[in-house]
Amino acid sequence: HVQLVESGGGSVQAGGSVRLSCAVSVPLFSRYCMGWFRQAPGKEREGIATSTNDDVAAYAESADGRFTITRDTAKNTVYLQMSSLKPEDTAMYFCAAVRVGPCWLETLYGEYADWGRGTQVTVS
Repeated sequence: HVQLVESGGGSVQAGGSVRLSCAVSVPLFSRYCMGWFRQAPGKEREGIATSTNDDVAAYAESADGRFTITRDTAKNTVYLQMSSLKPEDTAMYFCAAVRVGPCWLETLYGEYADWGRGTQVTVS
C-alpha cells in the first residue's frame, strides 16, 4: 500500500496561483505513474494530469494550459502548479499512484491505484 499525503490547498482569489504537493511514502517512487484529480460537490471525480515513471506529463482538456504536473524524485513528491485560478476550479484535489499498467487516467481509477485523502482548494 502506497501512502500519499496532499498539501498546499486553501483559499485563493480568482486569478491567483497555488502549488499542490503530494508526498509519496514508497520506495522506487520513480517507477510509479502519478496523477492529479479533483472533485467538486455533487460532481464526478475529474482527471487533470498524469506523470509517467519516466517523467512525461500528459493533461486532460480541463487543465486548459493553466496547470502543470511535475515530480521531484529525490523528494518523493509530485506537484500540481495551478495558475489563473477560476471559481469553477473549487474542488477537493487528490493525487493517485499506480505501478501496474500504462500511465493513463483510466489506470489510476483502477483497483491497483492508491489515493490520498485530498486537499481542498477554494477559489473566490
